[in-house]
Formats: sequence, structure tokens, C-alpha cells
Amino acid sequence: MKLVDGSEFEDRIAQLRILSYPDFPEVHDVDYYTALYRWYQDHPLSGKMYRWVAVTEEGEVVGHLTAFPQFYRIDGQRVVAHTPGDYMVLPQYGFQAIMLMRAFFRQVENCVVCDMVPAVIGVETRLGAEVVGDLQYAAKLMNVSRLPMPSVPAPLRRLLKLPQQFAPARGFTDRPGAETHEVEEHVAPPAPRPRAPIPRPLQGLMNRGLQAVDEALGSGLDGDPEVGVLDSFDDSFDDFFERVAAVVPCLAEKDAAFLRWRYGPGSPQAPVTVLGVRSGGRMLGYAVLKAAFHGQDGYILDLTTLPGRQDVVLALLRETVRSFRRMGVQIIRYRFVESSTSPRSTDLWRLGFFFRRGRRHKLLVKFTDSSLHEKTGDLVDWSLSFGDGEAGFWLR
Repeated sequence: MKLVDGSEFEDRIAQLRILSYPDFPEVHDVDYYTALYRWYQDHPLSGKMYRWVAVTEEGEVVGHLTAFPQFYRIDGQRVVAHTPGDYMVLPQYGFQAIMLMRAFFRQVENCVVCDMVPAVIGVETRLGAEVVGDLQYAAKLMNVSRLPMPSVPAPLRRLLKLPQQFAPARGFTDRPGAETHEVEEHVAPPAPRPRAPIPRPLQGLMNRGLQAVDEALGSGLDGDPEVGVLDSFDDSFDDFFERVAAVVPCLAEKDAAFLRWRYGPGSPQAPVTVLGVRSGGRMLGYAVLKAAFHGQDGYILDLTTLPGRQDVVLALLRETVRSFRRMGVQIIRYRFVESSTSPRSTDLWRLGFFFRRGRRHKLLVKFTDSSLHEKTGDLVDWSLSFGDGEAGFWLR
């Protein structure tokens, strides 16, 4: 086990990533990962970022783990917590997975984790992290080409001379229909998800119907606060964050400086679309939207309002759907902790979102201070979105 200091291991870590994810062509884009770590050097806590590698006697890198630091506001206190990321171990060296994670927990004082891989969660809980609860996962269909193929009974399939399996969705390993973080195990690709063979003319008719339904669902929201597209994260975001933190006990620290670093030029997710609602020059709520590099999947990376402002929530959601439709997005994905600063389930249902239980991330915490650990152990006390931590760094 070695601590990474400098660029000595970068080429071997890149090779490890390719071997660990053989079914994902994006891992061959070595420059992307190099740029991500270079971007993190601009974080005010970059000096507290740690990386470890597991190396054989022959010098082969067979495991890797990074500890990403971030500021959190917990019960009024500003604290630093780390999250493990870029975690990979070759299958034949599985015992190194425990060794790497032990190094992580020995080094860091506090940790906040969003994870969905059962094997990784098992290691984290074995070493002291506790599961707080699940992030919600809501999705909204924008294009019927993303409808899954309904199951066909075997006798009917034989009668109609249908193939045993329809062709998988176009580029499923390239993320339409399958996300890297949704892989059950690191070494296995997700199963192909065949799409319903809907003729193109019918697709167009059905898609126009979806758009008409969306407009109808949002038509009852007239009179809600006006939503605008924001060019930057100005000082009003500092005031906004402090007003949110005064009410919400547990959240990532998201002032203007953090948001500029997180989503501004140089961020792995840049460029993003930022929607905002203001009143009298003060921020009431905002949303950060990202269309994936292939343009087919849209992600709500963050949607935060002042506590209790459901009128702002609904206005932002309505404009989010419209913005993604203008981008040509086929499906919207949204992972978050339901709280007083986020949409409620009924808000999302109202605008045509549906919930998926099988792809939820879990929130895990471990704090050295017992009072902080107790406070962070109740999901009700949290406000958290997918883009707030390491889990969202890898979205492309």
C-alpha cells in the first residue's frame, strides 16, 4: 500500500481503470481523469485529498482509492468530511479492497458517502460507516424511444417468430439506458435493456403527445415565481446558503465560491444550465442542469430552495422540464434526499416523474465526534443532491 504523491503512478492507475471497467469505452479517455484531478487542485481543501494504490512486488498497480474532502455544515458547525472515490481493485486482488478502505478510515476524521454498489457499501459498513438512508431516484420520460421492451411470453414469442432478445438500446454501454454508477459489480456490465420497437412516425406522434401532457401538467402553475437563466453564481448565493443552513441541520457547504468551483469553467460538468428564482435581489432557489455528453440523458445535479417554498420548487421543476426538452433530452434523472429544500414526491408525480427503487444511492456517514455522528444519522436532517459530492464528479 502506497500513498500517491505526484504523478509517478498516473499511467499505471489509468491502465488499472481500463482493466477494471473493460466494458466502458469512456475509461480510455485518460485525459478526462487527469483533468478531473487537476480541477480538484483548485478546491480549498485540496491539500487534504489523499490517494492510495495497492502495488505488487513487480510494480503493477492493482488497486486505487481517493479520499475527496469537502466542507459540510452540521448543526451549525463547519466541519470537513471525506468521501471515498475512484475505488477499484482487480478481481484477483480482492483482499486489497479492504486494505485500501482501511487506509481511508485510518487517515480521515469524518466521512460522508453516497454509494450504490453493494460490495463497496459492505466494505464501508464493515469498517464503521453507518447507512443513514436512501436517496430518492426520480426519472421522467421525454422521448418514447427510451421505453423498455415489454416482456413477451415464450410461447407467444415462438408463435410470432420473435428473436430471443431484441437489440439493446443504442450505445447502452455509452450511457443511454445504463450508467456507470448503476453497475451492480465493478467488473460486470449492466444487462442490455432492449427498447420497444416503435415505428418512427408513431414515435413522433407519441412524443408530441408527451409534450402536450407536460404543458397541461404545468399549466396549473401560472402565477408562480418567475424563473430565469443565471449566468454566474454571484454573492446572492452566499446569503441564500446561510438562510438555508440556519434551518437545515446537515448539508454540504454550497456558497458562491463552492458553486463556481463545482460547476463553473474547468469543472468536469461544465457547461451547465443554472435556473434561478429571485425576489428583491435575494435568491429564493436554483437548479443546476446537465445534459450528458451524448445529449440523450439530462441530470438535475442540484435543486435547492429556501425551506418550505414549494411554489419555487414547482416553478423550477416546470422550467427544468422545458429546458431539457429544448436540449432534446430523452430522459431526466434526479437523485436527491427529500427535504424542506427539495421537491416532494407529490411535486414530482404532478409533473410526470416516476420513482425507481432499484437504482438508489445510499447515504452513509461516520463522524469521530459522537454528537455530530448522532446528528448526521437521521435522514430527515439532511439536504443533499447528487451533485453535492464525489458521486456526481464522474458524470459526463
